[in-house]
Amino acid sequence: MEVHQRGFGQPVTASKCSQPMVLSTEAGPVRCCGKKSGVSGRTSRRIIDVLGSGILLLLASPLFLITALAIWSAERGPLFYRQTRAGLLGRPFELLKFRSMWVNNLPLDDATEIREGHALVTPVGRWIRRYKVDELPQLLNVLRGEMALIGPRPTVPEQVEKYTAFQRRRLEIRPGLTGWAQVNGGIELTWPERIKLDVWYVAHRSLWLDLRILWRTAEVVLLGDERNENALQKAITYAQQEEGAGGLPRRPSDLSPSAVRRAHFPQRM
Repeated sequence: MEVHQRGFGQPVTASKCSQPMVLSTEAGPVRCCGKKSGVSGRTSRRIIDVLGSGILLLLASPLFLITALAIWSAERGPLFYRQTRAGLLGRPFELLKFRSMWVNNLPLDDATEIREGHALVTPVGRWIRRYKVDELPQLLNVLRGEMALIGPRPTVPEQVEKYTAFQRRRLEIRPGLTGWAQVNGGIELTWPERIKLDVWYVAHRSLWLDLRILWRTAEVVLLGDERNENALQKAITYAQQEEGAGGLPRRPSDLSPSAVRRAHFPQRM
């Protein structure tokens, strides 16, 4: 649901930010506090996303085939699960996953918290969820520019409409295949905790931090999710400071629920 931002939002006063600046986000200039990211940085990240996702697709192609055959032979249903998620600045896109559940009409709010042991999760689904194999088709979303290799995980538009101004900051960059919240607790975290970690990442992201996330993603795949209380406490402290100062100033119309609903769907693959 990308709504292109063409302004700088409300002025940042000294009491709110000691180093006010204009941040060049992937969707345009935003008035904020923090480090400046220029066009070269965005281009470099996009090149890395395209090359990385292309290489990973080639390397993972045998696993794609094995997983597809396992899903088809065991359940005879569709191979992929498709769902509308909110991307950069809320733009809707069709997220792809290997199907891990029996076909159902479960409400969206309930479906986002399904774990491996749930009755609706198929036998194959338990395995591909545990090792994050169900997320691999999102490499195609990365190639299409709807996602990045690293960033906040995309959520459903219905949840985005309920975001506070602070929480909407997680929409300033493309959603990721993996992210800071995923390597610091993942499904063991509540949604408010995940969002705080995501916003902390948006404010502090760097190449070094991205490399740490990639390394720790491998650990999560092998060992499973585990809460990192230290990282969580840093994110909570940051959130308290930012929300106490009024959050990130921006034009209310840019990421408001009404703007999210008005956004147009991009062309499907």
